[in-house]
Amino acid sequence: MTPQPSPLGLQPSFGFGDRLGLATPGHLAAARKFGFAPIFAQQSIREMARTARTPENVMSAAQNALQNAGFEGVWGADADHLKTREDIEITARAGFTFFTLDPSAGVNNRADSMSRSEFIGEAHEQKKIGLWQNFDFEEYRNGKTFVCGDFTFHMDGDSLFRAVAKYGRAIHLAADLANYVAQTMGEKPFEIEVSVDETDAPTSPLEHLFFALELKRRGVKNLVSLAPRFVGETEKGVDYKGDLAAFERELQKHAAIARAVGPYKISLHSGSDKFSIYPILGRVCGDLLHVKTAGTSYLEALRCVVQSDESLFREIARFCHQRFADDRATYHISATDAFNRELAGQDIRGAQLENAYLNEDFGRQILHVTFGSVLTHERFKPRLLANLEANALLHAQLLEAHFTRHLEALRAG
Repeated sequence: MTPQPSPLGLQPSFGFGDRLGLATPGHLAAARKFGFAPIFAQQSIREMARTARTPENVMSAAQNALQNAGFEGVWGADADHLKTREDIEITARAGFTFFTLDPSAGVNNRADSMSRSEFIGEAHEQKKIGLWQNFDFEEYRNGKTFVCGDFTFHMDGDSLFRAVAKYGRAIHLAADLANYVAQTMGEKPFEIEVSVDETDAPTSPLEHLFFALELKRRGVKNLVSLAPRFVGETEKGVDYKGDLAAFERELQKHAAIARAVGPYKISLHSGSDKFSIYPILGRVCGDLLHVKTAGTSYLEALRCVVQSDESLFREIARFCHQRFADDRATYHISATDAFNRELAGQDIRGAQLENAYLNEDFGRQILHVTFGSVLTHERFKPRLLANLEANALLHAQLLEAHFTRHLEALRAG
């Protein structure tokens, strides 16, 4: 019988994104060692477009690998970063059960720097067009206090209006998408994550509280996790950048809000390779934690290539250097065009080649952001897939070791 995904509820969970459709054996080997509920089918609509895959491709790749392994445990399938009703429809048809809603199009990234007249004007405009029906703004005239565990939050009129200006349209969009998930799924079980991590400014705990309370007031069902934009930087493919003490202080507040308003899990997006904060996440969030990874599995596939066919890897790397300036445009990363040109001009081989591209931050990011160009290239994609199939054991071993390191660090917290 073909393995079927199911909702995971409030178990601590870990998302194993697979852009190639060949990583599940390695993911499964690592997941079996730990108590995290695994998500084996996970890809965003954006990633599917960049790799020319469909929701059915993503789902069947995971199912086939699990069936071949004789896996009979519980696992999830995450339709990631859904922005439209059509996104929901096509992923629901493919059998996904975990819907990550991305209302970032409704976030006003200017709100933190708006003048008082500007953010009040924006809030009134939202009221005028009907986004705040049955919400009593007068309750906040003299301020309102909320107690979440050990923390007390106070929201006055100005902080309310600024939060409305920043997140009001996103809240309305998230609730609309969530209701459409419920309508589309009907009697089928499902769960929802709301993601506001892809914004310019961090989500303050007070903004998180306001967002969560509004989702609850608007009747969003089966909210299992929420992904705020954390302080510091969670760039693709590299460790966390920022003040660890400040991260922990803010995380404690976010986790307290999740327990009080939900409960629901705190979700870390771009969660791969954030080894310095994994123990903090495990310690502070406990079971109410979800971590989402994707690009790091693609990088381990390239590690398999460099160890088994250095010539092919060097061809791919040269192509990535050519594509980097264009492909990096939609990512917030530290790797620069100047470094890209510098690395492209170096003649390095063997262990130094692997280290420069797969252990050093900037090399990893150059490979990471160009994945779509490589995986839709008529010459590179078939050769890459053939290499991984011919070296399936090495590929799985590299993935198992890599994710064992991730999960051990989370469990250590």
